This record gives sequence, structure tokens and C-alpha cells, in this order.
Amino acid sequence: MTDIPRRAAHRTAKLASLPLSVAGRVAAGWGKRITGGDAEQINAEVSARTAEQLFAVLGQLKGGAMKFGQALSVFEAAVPDDMAGPYREALTKLQSAAPPMSEASVRRVLDEQLGRAWRDRFAHFDEVPAAAASIGQVHRAVWHDGREVAVKIQYPGADEALRADLRQLMRFSRLFQSLAPGAEIKPLLTELQDRMVEELDYRSEADHQRAFAAAFADDEQVLVPRVVASAPKVMVTEWVTGTPYAEIIAGGTREQRDEAGRLLGEFHYSSPARAGLLHADPHPGNFMMMGDGRIAVIDFGAVAKLPDGPPRTMGRMLRLALEDRADELLELLRADRFVQTDSKLRAEDVQAYLGPFVDPVRTERFHFTRRWMQSQAERVGDLRSPEFRTGRSLNLPPDYLLIHRVTLGATGILCQLDAEVAAREIISNWQPGFAE
Repeated sequence: MTDIPRRAAHRTAKLASLPLSVAGRVAAGWGKRITGGDAEQINAEVSARTAEQLFAVLGQLKGGAMKFGQALSVFEAAVPDDMAGPYREALTKLQSAAPPMSEASVRRVLDEQLGRAWRDRFAHFDEVPAAAASIGQVHRAVWHDGREVAVKIQYPGADEALRADLRQLMRFSRLFQSLAPGAEIKPLLTELQDRMVEELDYRSEADHQRAFAAAFADDEQVLVPRVVASAPKVMVTEWVTGTPYAEIIAGGTREQRDEAGRLLGEFHYSSPARAGLLHADPHPGNFMMMGDGRIAVIDFGAVAKLPDGPPRTMGRMLRLALEDRADELLELLRADRFVQTDSKLRAEDVQAYLGPFVDPVRTERFHFTRRWMQSQAERVGDLRSPEFRTGRSLNLPPDYLLIHRVTLGATGILCQLDAEVAAREIISNWQPGFAE
């Protein structure tokens, strides 16, 4: 593949084929069941084929389609076990793989962004990509001073593709809802749409990464690679090598899982206080465990700017829900626009809805499991449950939307890791309002 397929009609046709193909497979499955086929086997076949086609199309289109698939990957832990297998495999592939650009396209982008003498800046440049992302691919190289570097190159046509994809994906949100029961897909799409444009300029990403690298310079637990050079569509950073979180999720030891979870929790909660920023693209492809025990963090295209640190309201909400102080909790939610002033919500209903979400801080250590996340998704996603009606009545203010999505995403990774973490201690140390 040379470029991202850019023509709107072409991309729309590919995306539009997804719900039609799913419907066709479901209809065929019902036909087999009517004629005596094994229901469990038929359902498994339908899920496998749907997952294969869904993520093959997203990966081929790259752009916003692939970006959305990566965002969904962190919700894999919430997918029920009887259908998780094929989706788990397909989602994992999206986190680190996509069809590469041609060598000619790579050279053309580098000529445009770094000048025709760009080769003079490298002692070596590998034209075979080492990794792929949603809007760019990464090449391994050696900078002129001998440092190993990662060169991220944006796919030609990424800007047009992003906008076209997200417009179409908004129309097909029901299709993706089945992958994340209980999650609100449309707000996720809308929020991603708003953030995509920021990610198209790698100079902004470079500025974010420099800020994180400075905040965590010489840190004993976190490594953020330094930025070497940047242009609007090319960014050069120091190369890092480690064990990807996807590998730990797939086959890590108990010790590796717990330590990977602890480091992720520390990074997630400490970043706003230390850098005034929150890494807003939490999926396993962006985290690695280094040989020296640190967590390496990459891809800073999406960040939430929190110059005043983490909102104190989040800590207060967590504390009040933990202590079952329902009336005070409802009062706080009304004051900060989480509940509309004319809402008829009862304090005990809000407490019942939020209470289980604070399970991780009820004990000294909490075991994050897929089953726990599935139970939460089932509880708030059941149309017949009181929790569903309560959740639909709550409001998420725009300035909390990204924080909420990132925290949910990080929690999803912890559940994929099956990690046991001292979450209460981490939150007490870094989240204002909780320990008070």
C-alpha cells in the first residue's frame, strides 16, 4: 500500500460494507441453526469472521478507522468471554500492525519534511518499517551522532482520511457497541473526532513528549524517549527496546503482570501532577517494560492539558462514594455539573451506580480482572437495570470527558494484565481530594 485510501466514496464503501456483511453472516447463521446446526459453533464462526473482517478493514484504511479500533482495544477486557476470543486477537493486531507505505512514499515524505539532504542527518536508515500506528509508521535508524532513533512518518493522506473515517464511523456506532457493552461509543467517537486534528501535526506531539521527558528525566520508574528532531509530518525520537505490554498480557508471569500494572498506575496518576499533562492514548502498544525495570511510554500525539494538576472533584467523588456518603456525593455532582439541577435522581441511586466503580480503593490491594470489568459493563449496560437508568441521567462535563476515557482505558489495560495493584496507595499519593 502506497498511501491511505483517500477517496471518500472508496472509504465509505469499505466502512459501509461492515454492517451489511455482519447482517449477512448473522442471517446465514440463523439459517444453519434452523436446519439443526450447533448454535455455539455457529455463533463462534460468526464472531470470528466478523472480527476478522472488521479489523482487516480498519487496518487497511488506517486513519481514523484504525485509530478508533485501537481505542476500542482497551475495552477488550469488557467483552463477554464467550465472544472475546476472536475479537481479542484481532484487536491486538491493530495495536501494532498495519500495511506499510511503499519505500517511494517514505522517501517522498522525508524529502518534503526534512529536505532532500535528509540522509545526511542519519548514519543509517532502515527503509523497512519496524512498526505501524494509526496515522503513521515507525522506522529504525541511527542518527548522525550514533544514537539509535525511531523515525515516525505520517501516512500521505492521513488528514483527509481521519476526517472522512470519523464521519462514517459515527453512522455505524451500533456495530461497535457490541464490542464494548456498557460503554458509550458515540461520545467516544465525538471526543476522538475533536482530538484527531491535534494529532496530525507532529510538532505538537514533539512538544508534548519533550514536556513529559523533562518531567520524568532520570526517573527510576518511567522512561520517556527524548525528541531528536521534528517536522509537521515526521518526528525523530530516541529508540527504546523493551517487552511490549501486549506480550505481558498474552503470557507474562504473575510478577510481571503485577509490576506492569503498578507502573502503569503510577504513570497515569502522577503525570498530571508532575507534567501538567495526561497521556491520552492508553493502549498496550504504547507501553513497554524495560530490562532495568522501568516502564517506557511512547506516542504523545493525544494528551489532556491539566496545568493545575488532577481535578480535586474526582478525588472527592471517589472518597464520598467509598464512604457511602450519598447525600454529599449527590450535592458535589450537582455543583460540578455531573447532575443537572432539575434532575430527579435520588442520592441512594447515584451511590448504587458509582459504588462498585470504587472497588479498587476498598482494599489495600485490588485484583483487576476481566470478569470484574465485564460485571461493571453488564451492570450499567443492562437496559432493565436501575443502574442503566441512573447512568443515562448523569452528565459528563466536556472538561472531564477525556480524563474519564483515559482512566477507563488504563483500567482496561490493568484488567487485561490481570494485575494485582495497590491502587488505593497510588491514588492517595497523586489524586487531590481523595486522602483529605
